[in-house]
Amino acid sequence: MVVLKLDGSALEIKDIKSFLQHENSKIEVTEDAYKRVHASRQIVENIIDNERTIYGITTGFGLFSDVLISKEKTSQLQTNLIRSHAVGVGNYLSENTALLMMVLRLNTMLKGHSGVRTILVDQLKTFINERIIPAIPEQGSLGASGDLAPLSHMALPLTGEGEVLKDGKVTPTIEVLKEKQIEPIELAAKEGLALINGTQAMTAIGIITYIESEKLMEDSLWISSLTLQSLRGIIDAFDEKIHIARGYDEQIYVAKKMREYLKDSKLTTHQGELRVQDAYSLRCIPQVHGASFQTLKYVKEKLEIEMNAANDNPLIFSENEVYSGGNFHGQPIAIAMDLLKIGVAEIANISERRIERLVNPDLNDGLPAFLSPEDGLQSGAMILQYMAASLVSENKTLAHPASVDSIPSSGNQEDHVSMGTIGARHARDIVENVRNVLATELFIALSAVEIRGVDKLSPKTKEKFDEYRKVAAFIDQDRKFSDDIKQLSLALRAIQSI
Repeated sequence: MVVLKLDGSALEIKDIKSFLQHENSKIEVTEDAYKRVHASRQIVENIIDNERTIYGITTGFGLFSDVLISKEKTSQLQTNLIRSHAVGVGNYLSENTALLMMVLRLNTMLKGHSGVRTILVDQLKTFINERIIPAIPEQGSLGASGDLAPLSHMALPLTGEGEVLKDGKVTPTIEVLKEKQIEPIELAAKEGLALINGTQAMTAIGIITYIESEKLMEDSLWISSLTLQSLRGIIDAFDEKIHIARGYDEQIYVAKKMREYLKDSKLTTHQGELRVQDAYSLRCIPQVHGASFQTLKYVKEKLEIEMNAANDNPLIFSENEVYSGGNFHGQPIAIAMDLLKIGVAEIANISERRIERLVNPDLNDGLPAFLSPEDGLQSGAMILQYMAASLVSENKTLAHPASVDSIPSSGNQEDHVSMGTIGARHARDIVENVRNVLATELFIALSAVEIRGVDKLSPKTKEKFDEYRKVAAFIDQDRKFSDDIKQLSLALRAIQSI
């Protein structure tokens, strides 16, 4: 069983990947983290006892930050905050995303700057380990002042309110808590704000999208290697000297992987044998795919900083250092998600062009037109290219940066917002489209190399052929090809339970 130990500072994407891939994984909280939580809570209690004016603890929120709240009403203030901010609409976030939101929110509390009680820490821990998954609508966050709406839907079930996902159905939280004999908690001063001031929705979506993107970019290399062999492509374009001469590490890496995948192939050619040069979608795989790999490095760095960040407000450092700032602003993740959108979308752009070369009789070096088993009578892979083109076009609209937009809110107190959660959702949707485009290229390439001669494949791509031929059969007659694409797309997932 995988056990993820949380301490507020050491969480990495590889840890999250392992946690999500294992159904019975659990989390633990370190003793040092508990001590930090207890110490920060004592400061909050002192603030209340001394009736000091601190935002969100003894005042209202947003434009109401100048309204003082009495000691007797601080708990009601937090409950009202969560209820009033649970205004999300649209489809529910995936169970993995909602689960990860709780993990990330708990991790940030463990830094000891949030002022929550250990009972809230334990309630989150119980929800995570028992897989009590909040039902969180995915739309409604501006991505500044925190992911207020989605995090409020995450927080309500901790108090016995709201809804959770049980067996794929939306169920009142209180029913599930009674069944599991778990007591709801009543929020104390500062705790409502500590639950919803943060970037956990965009970051959770971003982490899962990153994990899927990383796998897709790696998969795109062996898939394009199958295509290149189908088209008897020129291997000289991947010579190490070319890529060292330019100097990009990721381009050098992609060229190296292509050489490894194509080693000992009897289907590749050298320049001048059949043609002098290949089209860019084959010749420039290292340059184009390599540039997309570059975006992963940036995005990973920002996500791993954010998942261990104190993005609450106000932040508690000592009795005399309780500061109201803006760490909840999602701009770092918003820009990272917009960059990821572009990087991943380009993988589908170039893949669709390779699909066209596989099916177009003017470009596919003697393969059957559209890989049709019977010209005219059967369409073969003709409309698969249409579908891929449609997804690529859709990606172009989704890739428009969300982070360049801002609409002021809360009486113009919150006058610049990140729209980072919109960017993260769009990145997620682009990844789904890209996976289907790559599945389509793979599906067509599997049949194309079978026509050329599977025995001529390089050893490494022959292994891939054998693995994925079990998932989708040869195009020997027209059928509902969407079933093949669906199965291949599922097989290409990084996290099967996403």
